[in-house]
Amino acid sequence: MPSNTIIKKRNNNKINYSIDMKKVIALGGSNSVKSINKVLASFVVNKLIDVEVKVLDLNNYKLPLYGIDVEEGKGIPQDAYKLLNEIKESDGIVLSLAEHNGTYSTAFKNAFDWMSRIESKLWSEKPMLLMSTSPGERGGATVLEVAKARFSYMGGNIVAEMSFPSFFENLKDGKVVDKSLNSKLEMAIEKLQTAL
Repeated sequence: MPSNTIIKKRNNNKINYSIDMKKVIALGGSNSVKSINKVLASFVVNKLIDVEVKVLDLNNYKLPLYGIDVEEGKGIPQDAYKLLNEIKESDGIVLSLAEHNGTYSTAFKNAFDWMSRIESKLWSEKPMLLMSTSPGERGGATVLEVAKARFSYMGGNIVAEMSFPSFFENLKDGKVVDKSLNSKLEMAIEKLQTAL
């Protein structure tokens, strides 16, 4: 079997090998090394079955603060193309956004802006589970609303959404503590799984 056709297959916590499995990326919309949104996105993407999983980190993409003078003077950074290619080459996306003053973190907005200069429909109609979380009871609900309104104009195919409140109280030891919240999360994951 050619090596480029072998992909990890996750099914009930077992890793096997198969051909032509779907690839799903996960991204936390923060550059914090302790990003709870990255933790949540990683937790969720690993609940999917029969997929190849790739967790992305915004810190791995070195992008100067976007400005038209920077773009015209130096061009679009290669890391913006690399991040956009991860989206384009995926079959699905789990994105969990941090909320800073009611909107995206600066790091995420900057990456978003750079990618949009390459392709305005940057989400490429990939099925997306859009999430947000925070230590507070609203779980980043405001940034979730901002993203829903914006992404639809930029190739966003949001098949499920969820604000995950009180992160540290509700996700412990690899489990969602609150049963109602867990049921809501499982339903959102199932919607993405079906859309892949």
